[in-house]
Amino acid sequence: MRTLLKLALAALLINASWQLFSVYWAHFKFVDAVQSTTQFRGDKSDEAIRNRILELAGEFDVPVTDENLTVQGNRQHTTVDSAYTRPVKLLPGYSYPWQFRVHTDTNTMQ
Repeated sequence: MRTLLKLALAALLINASWQLFSVYWAHFKFVDAVQSTTQFRGDKSDEAIRNRILELAGEFDVPVTDENLTVQGNRQHTTVDSAYTRPVKLLPGYSYPWQFRVHTDTNTMQ
């Protein structure tokens, strides 16, 4: 009985870790793609960069929308800010709203 309880607890911890890892992995890949997009923006306008970031959000399944996204910059420097919340299933039948922030401050490569 004691062994089964330990195994069940271990399974719950492994599951919660995997769920959290999956959400963070998508977040870090998204932030990296945003930084790359802004670093190599070239002559693209802020609106073009905004549209590309929203495309990336869709690709990485990150709930960034036009309302919670700020893009400011010029040809030499770009700043992107956003925040979003994703539910993380830490336990079966229980989701916790996990908050994420996106902030990149990038110098543009010409």
